[in-house]
Formats: sequence, C-alpha cells, structure tokens
Amino acid sequence: MVFKDRLEFFTEENCYVLELSNSAADEEVSIARIRVEAHKTTSWHRLKNTTERYLILSGHGLLELENHDPVKVFPNSVSIIPASHAQRITNLTDEDLIFFAICSPRFVQKNYERLE
Repeated sequence: MVFKDRLEFFTEENCYVLELSNSAADEEVSIARIRVEAHKTTSWHRLKNTTERYLILSGHGLLELENHDPVKVFPNSVSIIPASHAQRITNLTDEDLIFFAICSPRFVQKNYERLE
C-alpha cells in the first residue's frame, strides 16, 4: 500500500510528523518520519502499551527517557523506548533532526499521553 497523498503535519509535541505506514490492516507496526527543528525539544510524553524505536536519519540530538541517563543520538543510531516510558528528544544542531519512529504495536492516539 502506497500513501502518496500523505502530508507532514505539526503536532502538539513540537515536531513534524509524516505517517508512512499506520493501518488497522497491519496492527503490529507503524512507521512515521519525525522532524524536529533546529535547537527545539519535543514535549514530554509517553506511549502506553507501545514500544518505540528511533532510527536517526540526519542530525544530532539528545534523547531523554525516564529512569535512564540522557543518550546522544546521531545518524544510523537506533534507540529503543520501552512502552509507557516518559520521553523527549532535543535537536542539538542548526539543522533539522530527522528520524523514523517505529512503533509496535502500531501507534494509536488513545495510547498517547502528553505529560506537560
């Protein structure tokens, strides 16, 4: 299934999202491209019952997870965010931080919780 009509949109989380794959026909996984502008930080949030993986495509950032030390992220790094863990990411550069957010099971809005 190809989604040529998908558009990037700005979220309350303070980042841009382009959903690449998120369908009830594939409950096991969703994939979105996330873009965080230069020197911006996303809002603290968590995904209940959903594990996320961030695959960094470009830029450098700092990923913060509850109960973990902050981790620097960079192109080709992968970070696993356990279900229900508070998280946010900061772009440390003058260019956009771009990454894939891969969720399992797939992202559904009812599992999203904004924490600030």
